[in-house]
Amino acid sequence: MKAGFSIFKSTAFSLLLIVLVCATVLVWAWQRTPLLSAFLPPDSLLQLSPEDKDNQPVLTVGRNGTAETSTGLVEAEVKHDQKMETNLKTDVQIMEFAPPERSENTSSTTGKEQYNENVNDQGCNYAKGKWVLDDSWPLYSGFHCNKWLSRMWACRLMQRKDFTYEKLRWQPKNCQMEEFEVSKFLERMRDKTLAFVGDSLGRQQFQSLMCMITGGKESHGVIDVGKEYGLVMPHGGSRPNGWAYWFSSTNTTVLYYWSTCLCDLEPINTTNPETDYAMHLDRPPGFLRQFLHKLDVLVLNTGHHWNRGKLKANRWVMYVGGMPNTNRRLAMIGDAKNFTIHSIVNWVNSQLPKHPHLKAFYRSISPRHFVNGDWNTGGSCDNTTPMSIGKEVLQDESSDYSAGNAVKGTGVKLLDITALSQLRDEGHISHYSTTASKGVHDCLHWCLPGVPDTWNEILFAHISATSVINS
Repeated sequence: MKAGFSIFKSTAFSLLLIVLVCATVLVWAWQRTPLLSAFLPPDSLLQLSPEDKDNQPVLTVGRNGTAETSTGLVEAEVKHDQKMETNLKTDVQIMEFAPPERSENTSSTTGKEQYNENVNDQGCNYAKGKWVLDDSWPLYSGFHCNKWLSRMWACRLMQRKDFTYEKLRWQPKNCQMEEFEVSKFLERMRDKTLAFVGDSLGRQQFQSLMCMITGGKESHGVIDVGKEYGLVMPHGGSRPNGWAYWFSSTNTTVLYYWSTCLCDLEPINTTNPETDYAMHLDRPPGFLRQFLHKLDVLVLNTGHHWNRGKLKANRWVMYVGGMPNTNRRLAMIGDAKNFTIHSIVNWVNSQLPKHPHLKAFYRSISPRHFVNGDWNTGGSCDNTTPMSIGKEVLQDESSDYSAGNAVKGTGVKLLDITALSQLRDEGHISHYSTTASKGVHDCLHWCLPGVPDTWNEILFAHISATSVINS
């Protein structure tokens, strides 16, 4: 009897020990990759890869909803799993060698002023909604905004004949987005400066806003103040590094600074005109370090210049910690881009307590719509029918998980435009470009007026919500 009892005790103890060991292993694995489920996109997400990870095909969504790459159709389920795994690994790796931890005071605002990453204080997720036809649009004329709008983006001045895309307005789901009005915008931005810092898509957003504010008309009350920010034509250059305009009626400045990678660039050998440039992944652009104290609203973006071809053409060499990069994981373009996004967001976040007036946004990536190739391999975007992909976004999280993950836990807000823009493949320059070579389509940049106007509407809604709360 005693022997049987001893065997029972021994068996029970063994089972308990096995349970404890399994539990320990699960806890250890969870700690190694915390909140893995947070990195996994919902099934409904439109899959957008990091731009050209080492020039591999980029996953997009075709007109019929079929997953495609820049080199043709792929099996959607297989590619979905591959991209999910790639993005998961990238995000986990980035957190292992991210810049220094954020300070406890992660925002210049407290209480009601604190934002959720994707939803504003009034509980409205502006990225969730649908496109609707509105005959009162567009907000300005593509014929008459010559002062602010580049001809290469003014589709009204090209041979394009269909302009239904100008009549689409974004309508958020279950909430009202304040309508953009010039007088309201200028009043909300009285005695303030708004800056766009980023690539050519950031420049499009800047030009869009200038056309929205001015109605495309020149005015003696809008004055070029680029010199105050060092935005002048360089010797031998074709354009300055940006533009800045001051609206005298409300002492409002709107500017754009060209920074395609959102990191500091400096010549390695200042005496050699053919020198390479150090691309400091962990250092913000010098423009921001110099002028951040003068800014009240900051909109950052990057993404489409992160590929081997651009780095080689610009003679950029990755640097980390002031030295050439030796981290093999950062040598991967996608990882380097994500690291830089985290770095710039962390740096801006660290500056918010010093500049409590500053409202900072990181704008999610603007999608490309190349079909059956890329820009230099016969890729095209010939569709001219609005909402042929779809018209509604129902997901709660951003399709740009790199941007969404970067802003979490910071005072930097996400300006999420990716999924709503993904539905607008008919709104690109396409083959109507006046500057592209024959047969080359521009399925990256947008016709203006067009989709970037909606980005600015959402930006205005965020600014307005903050103004109301702080008043």
